[in-house]
Amino acid sequence: MIKAIALDDEPPALDILQSFCEKINTIDLQKTFTKSEDAFKYLKKYPVDLLFLDINMPAISGIDFYKKLPHKTMVIFTTAYSEYAVEGFTLSATDYLLKPISLARFEQAVEKAYTQWKTQNQNPEQQYLFIRADYSLIKILLSDILFIEGLDDYLKIHIQNQKTIVARMTLKAILEKLPEIDFVRVHRSFIVSISKIEKVRNKMIHINNEEIPISASYETTFFALLNKQ
Repeated sequence: MIKAIALDDEPPALDILQSFCEKINTIDLQKTFTKSEDAFKYLKKYPVDLLFLDINMPAISGIDFYKKLPHKTMVIFTTAYSEYAVEGFTLSATDYLLKPISLARFEQAVEKAYTQWKTQNQNPEQQYLFIRADYSLIKILLSDILFIEGLDDYLKIHIQNQKTIVARMTLKAILEKLPEIDFVRVHRSFIVSISKIEKVRNKMIHINNEEIPISASYETTFFALLNKQ
């Protein structure tokens, strides 16, 4: 079950979140807070899996609060102002809920968080893909993937200490099968494993003696994700 807290300066908004959480058996809303300093003290002592976080608060914005967190935590932003959505997703938020929040939309956001949580809590040795290549289905451990290169309708999957696998598949299709927390697209032709990055210099990612470019359209999301590691 997902452990969660909620922070919102308006108590009625917290009451709604509390009532919604009570209707969903995959989430345990442990506490609610109206003051950011109280929530921050709690999180330093008791890390949780998920944070429901209002963006427009008087003392500190939810976005600035999230950037200060000492632990890596999933976040679902809540706000009455749609203009904050882009910045929220730049921070790799799990979801963004616009007030007033419906139960159906809330359930959808929590389901996304639950899927992400299950992926993060699987045994890494059990995380794998079956890829069709060389007239076979080949099992590939996600922990062995260095990066993936897209060539039109083909992929080259570069694997640690193994032969590169060439498969007829698109980058978009394989990205949907990969856990968001571990893999990120950095270029129209490249997906990289975050854990395999050795260094980033001059907008080039270095992995296993290979240099992978970061394109302008993926740069903001990529660096925001690195800052949350």
